[in-house]
Amino acid sequence: MPMASSLVSVDQVIETLLEGVVPISANESVKLDEAIGRVLADDISSPLDVPPADNSAMDGYALDVDDLTIKEGGVYQVSDRIAAGQVGQPLQPGTFARIFTGAHIPPRANAVVMQENTEIMDDGVKLNVVPQKYANIRPRGQDLAEGDIVLSRGQRLRPQDVGLMASVGFGECPVFRRLKVAIMSTGDELVEPPGPVREGQIFNSNRYTLVAMLRQLGMEVVDLGIVADTPEATEAALLKGAEEADCIFSSGGVSVGEEDYVKSSVEKLGSIDIWRIAIKPGKPMAFGSVGETPFVGLPGNPVSTFVTFFVIARPWLLKFQGCNRVYNECFHAVSAFDFDGGKRREYLRVKVDYEQGLIHKYDNQGSGIMSSVCWADALAEVEVGQQIRAGDRVKIIPI
Repeated sequence: MPMASSLVSVDQVIETLLEGVVPISANESVKLDEAIGRVLADDISSPLDVPPADNSAMDGYALDVDDLTIKEGGVYQVSDRIAAGQVGQPLQPGTFARIFTGAHIPPRANAVVMQENTEIMDDGVKLNVVPQKYANIRPRGQDLAEGDIVLSRGQRLRPQDVGLMASVGFGECPVFRRLKVAIMSTGDELVEPPGPVREGQIFNSNRYTLVAMLRQLGMEVVDLGIVADTPEATEAALLKGAEEADCIFSSGGVSVGEEDYVKSSVEKLGSIDIWRIAIKPGKPMAFGSVGETPFVGLPGNPVSTFVTFFVIARPWLLKFQGCNRVYNECFHAVSAFDFDGGKRREYLRVKVDYEQGLIHKYDNQGSGIMSSVCWADALAEVEVGQQIRAGDRVKIIPI
């Protein structure tokens, strides 16, 4: 349902968007070495115990501590040698089995003594310390038991997740298909690098920022290019995006200028449900639809584009893609600066000094200063009217 024309809070926008999005359900199977960044379409259960058998946690000697002949200071014969990947013979009474890290514990053995606690003698191995029962043994299924769910549907796969699946024998995994996102840049002043650039023109940096952020999320980009500032060109681009993609992102064209045709074109072809958000930078941001295809209108200023995408659009996209964890991580850090909040929630570009445990603010917080985003490694969230003084704890979102 369309929201009123007054400024809408950031939290209300995110909540509304997440409640309304329907995650994609189509899926496919991909090889593990192609799965990084993809989203699992089903739970992954372990088909086996990990480890598959009791094994040694270190290099040493396997022994039976219940054998009454085993005493501290005793010298014992080595009856077997077991390397990783080998299966030893049952342990002979009154003997040790030389064993290496990862090797299966032989039958009748119930502990491993570290080689540092033994001495090699002419007539055998001297035991300097009698270990506790089960010492230095990793039991079968210690990590995973057969049937355990090791990764859940909706998990966005990291390197360690892919490695875990490989460790239980998976060569492929089910993932949701990549979300297709159409992007369009508006403005007759825009030129694709490397140019040339005439007077009054600027390079189209937002396209490259958006493409990079979308691909970083593992999504497929449908590039609609730079759209001329006319209603006809804008409508044609929107219809093309609606036909070829799951959602449409525009950069610029949703403000109140006479040459900003995106908002009016979306309203003609569908609807604008959210417009003008209480966020700085980035107030002229819009959400709606072109026909049945969701539309996101980002501001044209480079910093505004980055901040609104990261803070608001990114969680929505992740849920659309089928992720079960969508919110940006946040922490608290100590401010090294003073700042007074205004009438909108503000996201300051800050850098974390990990040695001193402080955050420092970039001097120029203008919405056109993209170098501030490159300098920063976090956004500091400042609520409406909040007064920050040096030494105060401030909420930050790593970027």
